[in-house]
This record gives sequence, C-alpha cells and structure tokens, in this order.
Amino acid sequence: MAKKTSFSIIGGGFRSEFYLRIAKELSDQFRISGMVVRDADKGQHFEQQWNLTTYRTVVELLENEQPDFVVVSVDRAICPEYLFALAERGIPALTETPPAGDLEGLLALHELTLSGARIQVAEQYHFQPLHAARLALIESGRLGTVSEAYVSAAHGYHGVNLLRKTLGYGYGEVTIRAMRFESPLMGGPTRSGPPIEETLITTKRDLAWIDFGGKLGVFDFSSDQYRSWIRSNYVSVRGERGEIIDQRANLLLDYATPQHLDFNRINKGEDGNLEGYFLQGIMVGDQWVYRNPFAPYRLFDDEIAVATSLAKMADYAAGGPDFYGLPDASQDHYIGLMIEQAITTGETVKTSIQPWANS
Repeated sequence: MAKKTSFSIIGGGFRSEFYLRIAKELSDQFRISGMVVRDADKGQHFEQQWNLTTYRTVVELLENEQPDFVVVSVDRAICPEYLFALAERGIPALTETPPAGDLEGLLALHELTLSGARIQVAEQYHFQPLHAARLALIESGRLGTVSEAYVSAAHGYHGVNLLRKTLGYGYGEVTIRAMRFESPLMGGPTRSGPPIEETLITTKRDLAWIDFGGKLGVFDFSSDQYRSWIRSNYVSVRGERGEIIDQRANLLLDYATPQHLDFNRINKGEDGNLEGYFLQGIMVGDQWVYRNPFAPYRLFDDEIAVATSLAKMADYAAGGPDFYGLPDASQDHYIGLMIEQAITTGETVKTSIQPWANS
C-alpha cells in the first residue's frame, strides 16, 4: 500500500474546509497533520468538528508535526510572510491564490524562489473536469491553432489563467482595454445557503479585451456569477479547424466533413447503474478527453480540481515536477491587476515583461 501524504494547513477560512473535506473523503491517500488557526475558539471548533489538532503559530505546528508539505490558505496580504517562514525551514508550500496582494509582493516571492524555496500554487480551475476536457481537446490539435478565447467562468487571476492556457500564451506583453458595468440582479445563494427572502442587489460585470500577441482573449465575469441561479458560465474557443462553444465542439474531420459533437459527462449511479454515484469522465464523440482520477469517490467538480492540486503537490514534494508554480501564478495575477487598472482608469494598459518570465 502506498504511503499516505501528510499535510498541514495554515488558515481557518472557507477554502481550508475544502482540504479538510477532501482529506476525509480520500483518507487512504491523505492525512491532515495539524492546522494553524490563530483564534483559539475557532481552533477548538475545528478540533471538535474534524478530529484534528490545531496550533496558534507556525512554530508551534512544526515543533509537533512533520508534514510532507503545508497548505497556506490565508489572506493574500499576509500569505507571503508564511511562505517566507516555511522556506526558511525548507518545507514545501502549496499556497492558495493569489500568493501575494500586489506586484511588489509577487516580485519578493520571485526572489524567494531564486534562493531555493519550493512553492506551488493551488490554482484549481484548469483542473475542473469540464475545463480540463476543453484543454485536452485543444491540446489534441483538433481545433488547429487557437486564436480567440472568450471566458466567463471565473474572476480575476482565475479567468486570466484559463485564457492563457486556452490560448497557449506565456509571459509576453499584453494590451488590455476594460470596463465595468453595474446592473440589478435578484439575490441568490451565498456561502450561508439559499436566499431566505426576495432581495434586489447590484451586480458588477467586468469585461476586458486582451491582445495576447495577436491572439484575442475576452475576460467577462459578474460579481455574483459563482452562485447565482440565473447567471451562467460561458466559454468560447476558436481555431482555424474548429471551435468550442460551452459543451459543444464544431470540428472538421476533413475540409469537406464537419462534425458537431457534445462534451458528454459519463456519470455512474444513474438510470439503474449500480457502480456507485460518481463522475467517471467526459467524452467527445468516441474519445475520452477527461478521466476522473478520483473515481469512484464522491467529489463535486471543484473538489476534484482541488484534490488534483493536492495529488500533484504530493508528487512535487517528493521530488516531482512543477505543476503550477509562482511564475504562472504571478503572471496571471499581474494581468488581473492590470485589468483592474484598466477598469479604474478607463485607459488602455500595456503590461511589461516581469523577472519571473526567465525562470
């Protein structure tokens, strides 16, 4: 039997609970080796709910635990201080997004990696099954060279990450035009649960048109899109031999033979199937474009994505390859910051090449 991966968590917020749920579900693969929760009362709550040990400081944690790596899930403003503290002790870190609040912080972390710090970033969106399936179809070459992408599925650096991966763009300069539009929206679910009364709120929609060196990326996201029942995600990708529109692919078998195929989720446990209830994978036509690495466990798509980051981090901590390091995370967040600048100023913004481009 393979050795379990042991990891600690710094932070007691909403995202930390994702890691706790995944470790509980995948208990044959992962073990929680303590948490750092600065508030003692909150720490006690975690201990009672999840049957683990919490500590008030990183020093206290590391005096009592020996994790393979540490997940840093705290506010971006204080995240770098924890990354520096772990680096000083030679402990690999998987940090939540973004790893720092501003460009200055990103540059400081870049300098830290030059001294040997082992840091990866838990950007999960490109590991979500449908996004991963789209990227696999793009990488297969069926669309040809992709020149346009429209992503309305995630905010800020998450959306930028999907655009860069879809377009296959690295660390070069980009030019950004952007705007923000506000409109009324019926209030929907929040982190606390479904709405309990009818409420009209104001939603903010950010739109950015990004020239990725001759490739067009359109970023589009509304502030309430993640949980709203009446605001959907939308993804469009275009190459010279085909396109993806949400969960449909329009392709050419040859120049005279079009194919119109759907991304089909293959779920077990439906229509009398007795194999359990889980996602097996996604097919386009007769080809698997995504297989769930955690079948038959019952995880929803975002948990599958976070679990994928954890599994890749376990491999990285044991000497394996990078999977989403600080250069990529910093580039995505940097472009996200420049989108915000373009919205605020109303001016066209051009990015510059940053030091991590040479990493």
